Amino acid sequence: MYRKANVPFMKNYIKEDDPFIVPTVDLKLIEEHFGNASNKYDKCSVAKMEVPPRWREPFQQPEFDEISIMVKGKILIIIDGEKIELDEGQSILVKKGARVRYSNPFDYPAIYWSVCLPPFSLDTVHRE
Repeated sequence: MYRKANVPFMKNYIKEDDPFIVPTVDLKLIEEHFGNASNKYDKCSVAKMEVPPRWREPFQQPEFDEISIMVKGKILIIIDGEKIELDEGQSILVKKGARVRYSNPFDYPAIYWSVCLPPFSLDTVHRE
């Protein structure tokens, strides 16, 4: 690969070796690999979520699309009043502007990945 004189060499990838642990008060573990909190990546955010039994977030109405991919266990998502159980191996796209709440009302922990487009931000999540 060639580069012009006095222009720094830019790689065509970003490797994240140390995801940012987002501080929470509800025992949810958030490991952000890409996004505003971890490395200021501005195209999307990608985070691994681990939620304890009987956990829930407040309702929110975000300005971003959110894709959730279940890895272990299941969660309950309420979207515009409709209850949806997301089981291991399933995924869902919640479109921006939807009123949504994520929870784990079950007796065992759950693990899922979240991808937000554009990236998650406290300024655009609009929690109730």
